[in-house]
Amino acid sequence: MALFSRTSTTADAGLATSQLYDQDTFYDALDRDLRHAKSLVVIESPFITRKRIARLLPTLQRLQRCGVKVIVNTKPFSEHEGEMVNHSIDGVAALQDAGVTVLMTGGHHRKIAIIDDILYEGSLNILSQNDSCEFMRRIRSSVLAEQMLKFIGIRKWL
Repeated sequence: MALFSRTSTTADAGLATSQLYDQDTFYDALDRDLRHAKSLVVIESPFITRKRIARLLPTLQRLQRCGVKVIVNTKPFSEHEGEMVNHSIDGVAALQDAGVTVLMTGGHHRKIAIIDDILYEGSLNILSQNDSCEFMRRIRSSVLAEQMLKFIGIRKWL
C-alpha cells in the first residue's frame, strides 16, 4: 500500500486543443501567450541562465506592472554546479528586482508554464534552454491549468 500518491484524473482533458513545440518554436508561442496574460503566470524551470532571463525579463516586468501575478519556481542555489550557480543567483536577483515571486524547491525538475488557462508541459527548461533537443506541449484548458496549479501546490502563493 502506497503511503502517498500524487495522481489525479479529469474527465474533460481538453487535449483536442493541444499543440507541440520544439526548442526552435517554443519561445515565440510562449511570447504570444505571455503578451495576452490577464491574471497569472507560473513558470517552473529547474535551471536559470542569464541569456534566457534577459530574453524574458522585459515581458515579465510588463506583466508585473499590469497587475499579473508572476511566480517562478526553481531549484535552490545549493543544487547547482559550476557556473550555473552564478547564473542562478543573477537570474533570481533580476526576477526579484522585477517583482516576480521566486520560490525554490529542493530536487526540483519540473518544466511547466501556466498562463491563465494555458498549460505548457514538457522537457524544455524554460529559463535556461540553450543547445538541446526538447519539446513542450501547449494545452488550452482551464480545467487542466487549474489541475496543475493544485497538483504542484502553488495555490498557497496566490
